[in-house]
Amino acid sequence: MSKNRLEAFSDAVLAIIMTIMVLGLTAPEQPSPAALLPVLPALLSYALSFVILGIYWSNHHHLLQAVKHVDGRVLWANLHLLFWLSLIPFVTGWMGQSGFATWPVAMYGIILVLAAVAYLILTRALIVLHGAESVLARAVGRELKGLVSVLIYLAAIPLAFVNSWLAGGLYAVVAVMWLIPDRRIEQRLTC
Repeated sequence: MSKNRLEAFSDAVLAIIMTIMVLGLTAPEQPSPAALLPVLPALLSYALSFVILGIYWSNHHHLLQAVKHVDGRVLWANLHLLFWLSLIPFVTGWMGQSGFATWPVAMYGIILVLAAVAYLILTRALIVLHGAESVLARAVGRELKGLVSVLIYLAAIPLAFVNSWLAGGLYAVVAVMWLIPDRRIEQRLTC
C-alpha cells in the first residue's frame, strides 16, 4: 500500500487536534496584562502541548520519509498513535484550567506515556515491514531517546502527587530534549 494516504490523513488529524486545542483557550475579559495572570496556566499548558504535538508531527514526517509503503498493521499502529494524541487537547485544557492541579497533571503524563509507547509501536511496525537492514531500522537503532522519554514521563506521573509543577517541568524537559533535531533519518536518506 502507498504511504501517501497515511501521511495526508495523519497531517489532517494533527492539524485538527491543534485547532481544537487552541479553541479551548478563552481570552480574559479585561484589557490589561494583569488579566492574563489567571489564564497563565492555560497558556503554559497550551504552549507545552503545541510543542509536543509539533514534535510528533515532525518526527512522524521523518519516519514516513524513511519508508516505501505501509500495511494494515502500520495503519492500525498509526491510528493507535493518533488516538492518544487526540486526547492531548482534553488533558491540556483540564491541566490549564485547574492551574496544574495534581490529577490533571498526572493524567497528562499518562496520555504522554501512552502516545510515546504508541509511537514506538508504530516505529517497530514500520521496521518489521521494511526489515532490519532498512534505512529506517539503521537510522533508528535502539531508539534510546524514545525510551528515555517514556521513563521521564513515568517518573513525572507520581511526582505530580508531590509537586505538580515539577512534574510539568519534567514534561517540558522531554519536549526540550526532542526540540534538538534528530538528524539520523535525514542523514540516512541523503546517503
